[in-house]
Amino acid sequence: MTIEFITDTESEKRVLSAMLHSDVACIDSIESLKESDFYEPFSQNIFTLISKLYRAGINPTYVEVMKEGHTLGVLTTPVDMEKLKYVAEHYIEDGNVKWWVNKVKEAAKGRAMQRLVKKYTHQLETEPHDVPNIIREASGEIFALAMDAESERIVTAKELAEYGEKRLLERIDKYRQMQEEQKLVGEVLLEGVPTGFPLLNKLTLGYKPGDLILLAAQTGHGKTAFAIQTACAVCVEAHKSLFYINTEMTKDQLVNRWGTILSGIPMQQIRDASLRNEQIPQALAAYKVLSESGFFTSHLPNLTPAKADILTRKAKMQYSIEIMILDYVGRMEKFDPRMQEWQVLEQIVKTQKQLAQNLEIACMILAQLNPDGTLQGAQRMKNECDLMLKLIPVADQEAADKIQNKLGRAYEPFNYRIFVDKARDTQSGFSIPIVFDMERQQIREAQQIGTIRNG
Repeated sequence: MTIEFITDTESEKRVLSAMLHSDVACIDSIESLKESDFYEPFSQNIFTLISKLYRAGINPTYVEVMKEGHTLGVLTTPVDMEKLKYVAEHYIEDGNVKWWVNKVKEAAKGRAMQRLVKKYTHQLETEPHDVPNIIREASGEIFALAMDAESERIVTAKELAEYGEKRLLERIDKYRQMQEEQKLVGEVLLEGVPTGFPLLNKLTLGYKPGDLILLAAQTGHGKTAFAIQTACAVCVEAHKSLFYINTEMTKDQLVNRWGTILSGIPMQQIRDASLRNEQIPQALAAYKVLSESGFFTSHLPNLTPAKADILTRKAKMQYSIEIMILDYVGRMEKFDPRMQEWQVLEQIVKTQKQLAQNLEIACMILAQLNPDGTLQGAQRMKNECDLMLKLIPVADQEAADKIQNKLGRAYEPFNYRIFVDKARDTQSGFSIPIVFDMERQQIREAQQIGTIRNG
């Protein structure tokens, strides 16, 4: 049975050309398409070359693709080189690249359907006695093709239970292996990246893929210090990758914070360079540690949700990030100037939650608290997040005593607390005592020094 396969080479060329000219087109195309979605072997090869370069952090221009193709022996004939040049020059980036991507996918689906028809026609001709089974198999494959996503299947209780058993056994094995290798984080096997605080690690099992974490504090009370502490725990201590979107600090301010956090040298000395001779190697060693970490950042004073989305997807694709931190939500520009502030903030948080789920990373958003401790702008943001933390100063010893009595534990002197305001899958409504060394911009959990008997 001969089939003339469905093709759409025009759309293929437009997608490839857009990828040669646009960052956004690369992200949309690489996320949505695979090599086999293209019909022409030439288009398959070019898509693979562009994807490889982009994932490696190399801008996939016409020249770079030509060089890589020649090195790998993919673009060797004058015909292929002319075809690439024609695509680059004649199918210049289209503003609606997603439309062309969908056209390529539709054609690929059409070919897949044609192959299914051919396959089951052959089975009906060779096995006419087994029609009911053939129909069942065919309907299953056709339905899966129509749904186009494993996540859209209806999962049975049996499948869910089997998955639960498998994951539990995997985690038990991993826990025991890490015990032997002494790689547990404070005797806790994390499901996500470390939080930087032992008790928070124990309660949450880390910031997990798909989690949206909201960290709120008043102006000047440690939001950015908390974010950098998280980055230190993730990138330096756990050797994982993190993307930090910075809307406020200059590059100098950011490196000053890293320098003091990693060296322990007061920030003022880092800023004005009034270091003693013995402190200079200490400070330089701190930047060496930073250089070898998985910390990635972008400074975006004029941040929009679209920019955050594109840059985070790019960071995930190129650097395999496991968490993104947005510092901070109040600096994001409006979708629509007619929207009220609470509507804007609620919409931003919803898009970040979708981003966390789609990319399977954790997203942390920094937000502002009012002087009375309420969330500035939109209480509805709390409804969207999985974990909401408030970083709150402890006013005096009386306030510290109340926290210790409630916890039933005595701590070293502490000046801040993390209040777990909401936690979707663990305990909430309690405080974690924190020591915030403002001079060195270091935040750590206060050490327990005893227990308190109430009554």
